[in-house]
Amino acid sequence: MAVSSMNSHFETETKTAESLVTEIGNQGLRKQILRRGTSWQTPFPGDEVQVDFSGHIEGGACLDSSLDKGTPFCFKLGQGEVIKGWDEGVATMKKGERAIFHIPSGLAYGDAGSPPLIPPNSSLVFDIEMLSWSTIRDVTGDGGVLKKIIREGEGWATPRGNDEVLVKYEARLENGTLVSKSDEGVEFCIRDGHLCPAISKAVKTMRRGEKAELAVKFSYGVQDDGYGKTNIAGGISSESNLTIQLELLSWKSIIDVTGDQKVLKKITKTGEGFDHPNEGSLVKVIYIGRLEDGTVFERKGSDEEPFEFITLDENINEGLDRAIMTMKKDEQAIVTISAEYLSSHEVSKMVSANAMLHYEVKLLDFTKAVKFIEFDHSFSEDEKCLAKGLMISCNLNNAACKLKLEEYSQASKLCTKVLEVDPSNVKALFRRSQAYLKTNELEKAEADIKRALTIDPNNREVKVEYKELKEKQRQYAKYQAGIFSTMLSKMG
Repeated sequence: MAVSSMNSHFETETKTAESLVTEIGNQGLRKQILRRGTSWQTPFPGDEVQVDFSGHIEGGACLDSSLDKGTPFCFKLGQGEVIKGWDEGVATMKKGERAIFHIPSGLAYGDAGSPPLIPPNSSLVFDIEMLSWSTIRDVTGDGGVLKKIIREGEGWATPRGNDEVLVKYEARLENGTLVSKSDEGVEFCIRDGHLCPAISKAVKTMRRGEKAELAVKFSYGVQDDGYGKTNIAGGISSESNLTIQLELLSWKSIIDVTGDQKVLKKITKTGEGFDHPNEGSLVKVIYIGRLEDGTVFERKGSDEEPFEFITLDENINEGLDRAIMTMKKDEQAIVTISAEYLSSHEVSKMVSANAMLHYEVKLLDFTKAVKFIEFDHSFSEDEKCLAKGLMISCNLNNAACKLKLEEYSQASKLCTKVLEVDPSNVKALFRRSQAYLKTNELEKAEADIKRALTIDPNNREVKVEYKELKEKQRQYAKYQAGIFSTMLSKMG
């Protein structure tokens, strides 16, 4: 098979390129870089790679050329679809990189060779250019749902089990038969699922705007109706595997306020900043309460005259009270509350014990409790300073204890209290950044660390924390690039 056209193309392009020779592994595989790649990323086992290549027996006949065929060569890395020298060598390549690989017979066709073209014990030479690759992830860990990213999403956040997602999809059998599709998009709660288990499992790994192709085994392509497995569409055998094209358009975060699924908050409009009311705060809200049939049973406040109350002072039902305490200024949300939180209120007589109520809530503004109790008006200036110092010391010590107990949310709240009265307190910034780092709120952590270093650039503890933050950011960058460590079984 002629390779002259490809060789000529490569020689012209890289005549002056720097050649770097490295050894890969300890079995004699050598790599000579002719052109550096355009990024730091390399593919991982299971990824579907696309390359151009030419090859020949060392000191002998030409083998093959993808350019002569006019089509790049595709294979799944690390799955035994190519000789071992290719699997090991291509795994080191970056996008746009071109290299010569000298592959010893032990990593090629060995003692047997590949008659009649390749004699026994032949070393091979391949000129390979990495064009691209698609990341493939084993979503379920057992090969039941394999996800290939077609288009990368935005950011690094992914939906959680309670969230409501909006997706487009198209599901087909292996023979191409269309099972179901949604061109306009369909919205559903991940916990409840839609169409088949594979979609719910895959969407939790996706980022906003991401497109993916799912290879689904039949066990993840059917739903359980409570009496055993049922087909996703009438008359279709549950033994059929599926291919699903899936796009995550957006999602609405749903917070389990009480941790028992009895008070759920769905954010419909994101609020400002990071702060939210604490116990004893004065809040200004507008809300409408509806029964399950849509009947309005309560309406409080307006833009002109908001409803004001003190949090956790038994002014409203406890479930709604606690949900409002998780909201930010100008946030809007729908809060769903179990009737058991209504025992002390009139509305409890209107609904059954297992009913759910729905509140449309807007938090206009709030004043945190610390502002009321910061100083007693009868204090002298010296007493005010003493009270302020005592409050700071107590909250910082409490925050340190919460960090040790791994109660990171409480630790960050205590540090926030300190920063409200002393915005330049480095210790509070440092401990709050530690809490944010543990909960993977990297943007907040970085803001606190940078602020602390501006105030005290020589603080050793903060510098160490900054290094840990950068390492976590690198880990998230790898996640964004679609680097996954799970080995995939060879796909038939």
